[in-house]
Amino acid sequence: MRVTQKGQVTIPLQVRRALGIGPGSDVEFELDEHGARLLVDSDRAAEEIGRMRGAGEGEMSTEEILALTRR
Repeated sequence: MRVTQKGQVTIPLQVRRALGIGPGSDVEFELDEHGARLLVDSDRAAEEIGRMRGAGEGEMSTEEILALTRR
């Protein structure tokens, strides 16, 4: 795969399907010690959920939480 003069590459269809990338999808590149990583919306959502885990205060039962979401 070659990079165009504009710095663009085509993501292969098989990869787009596996990652759920379609027209209008937001993607981001992250650099680390191993190279670059392609992040798709769902990756960012999973990271955000991971950061939020355990951040809530108080102790509610599952039934109480479900009751709040059903209002």
